[in-house]
Amino acid sequence: MANATLSDLAESASISSPPSSMEIAKDRAFRGLTRGFAWLTVLVVFLVVYEVATKAMPAISQHGLRFLTSSTWDVQNEEFGVLPEIWGTLYSSLLALLIGGFFGVSIAIFLTQDFLPHKVEWAFKNVVELLAAIPSVVYGLWGIFVVIPMLRPFATWLHENLGWIPFFKTSLSGPGMLPAALVLSIMILPTVSAISRDALSNVPKKLKEAAFGLGATRWEAIIGVIVPTASTGIFGALVLGFGRALGETMALAMLVGNSNQMSISLFSPGNTLAALLANLFPEAGEREEPVLMYAALILLAITLLVNICGAFVLKHASARMRGGAK
Repeated sequence: MANATLSDLAESASISSPPSSMEIAKDRAFRGLTRGFAWLTVLVVFLVVYEVATKAMPAISQHGLRFLTSSTWDVQNEEFGVLPEIWGTLYSSLLALLIGGFFGVSIAIFLTQDFLPHKVEWAFKNVVELLAAIPSVVYGLWGIFVVIPMLRPFATWLHENLGWIPFFKTSLSGPGMLPAALVLSIMILPTVSAISRDALSNVPKKLKEAAFGLGATRWEAIIGVIVPTASTGIFGALVLGFGRALGETMALAMLVGNSNQMSISLFSPGNTLAALLANLFPEAGEREEPVLMYAALILLAITLLVNICGAFVLKHASARMRGGAK
């Protein structure tokens, strides 16, 4: 008994002993390494912005804010404007967010609320996540050979019968805004569904049980309790999905039509900033290169603004959920 007591005391003494100087050095080195990598990431972002802004400076000084409000792209006369591209970037991304956001959150609800057996749920989850592994150019080819022919009869019927509605005032002759938005919504689907699924899975089960105890049905508990509780994470998923859509290049370059025009019609061709850069940069001359870097800087600014606004709304919503907002 005495020997056991002495061994217990020795073990507790070794456990409660202060860290050695080697352990302290390792801890400090690890903290310094992680802090260095964090600052390195910030530095890389600033370097990218600095390089793009430096090369865009001649175009900024020459064209100024007129570059944002003009729709002319004439290399010979050195007249450049990206207003149609800004419109196409925001319009296609918002359409994709509406479609992909709805289906992404629906899939997340379907996979987290015990609608399927565990093995089938696991298979569905992996299939959705595999969508993120498909290359962008494959999505573009699929859109050209499958989505556009599939949509054309339906688009023609809408144009002929409901052409007085601005969304259907043009016909779908080939690439257009709706095929691009549909393919883009599938591309952001894994991001939205994965993060929304994590947010819904982290909702305490006691909340659902309490809702059932108060007489709520299954869907009343999901819509009225679980989704509002996970709304902060779902909103974060939508913001990330929107940011992903803003920067997509190859699929939109193949599907949006690359037309320098602005239209609210879902079937008219358009253009985006990323598609403009992808199409023109390989053959850009000395006059076009600073202008394209200016367009890249605008795309960076739009993405940064979206993320800042999303972070602000997310922080405010989190504070309200915790009861911190007055």
